Amino acid sequence: MAHYFSERPSTASRPGTVDLVLPDLHLRLETDSGVFSPERVDVGTRALLEAVPKPPQEGDLLDLGCGYGPIALTMASRAPEATVWAVDVNRRSLELTERNAQTARLYKVRSVHVDDVPDDVKFRAIWSNPAIRIGKQALHDMLTRWLTRLTPDGVAYLVVQKHLGSDSLQRWLGEQGWQASREASRAAYRILKVTR
Repeated sequence: MAHYFSERPSTASRPGTVDLVLPDLHLRLETDSGVFSPERVDVGTRALLEAVPKPPQEGDLLDLGCGYGPIALTMASRAPEATVWAVDVNRRSLELTERNAQTARLYKVRSVHVDDVPDDVKFRAIWSNPAIRIGKQALHDMLTRWLTRLTPDGVAYLVVQKHLGSDSLQRWLGEQGWQASREASRAAYRILKVTR
């Protein structure tokens, strides 16, 4: 079975579009089968984008698990001087994010496979709707890998469904030495703020 976290989805391509409509932004995004939430912008992603403060206006920012790019493009729209790294394992997602960024004329979005981000890049902000369904250990490994790349004053915002373990994830982050607090709650979603 193909998953949106497969590197090369075997699902036949079925291109489509979705609209991302926020108070400060309206984007039409190309989507396809084999990527996360191809039929509509995910409720959790929308909750994150409506709850987070503006990102830092310069430096490097990260969308971890970019899908077809709604988070990365929102970051880039709100911080046009910053460089936004849109990373994913899914090659189809990366191609879509690249095309969507070009269409939106957001030229400081870098759509990059997770293993191709230079080791010396540190992030002033990370926004993510993380792939909870990859399994607890894989999720913990992924978050450890990327949260350690926050700058000293950097901040991460993660959106997690309550019934998929947001509270236990918050506890785990605290046990690993991170400051993890609940920034907001929207319906069944929690927005976690994570700092050093």
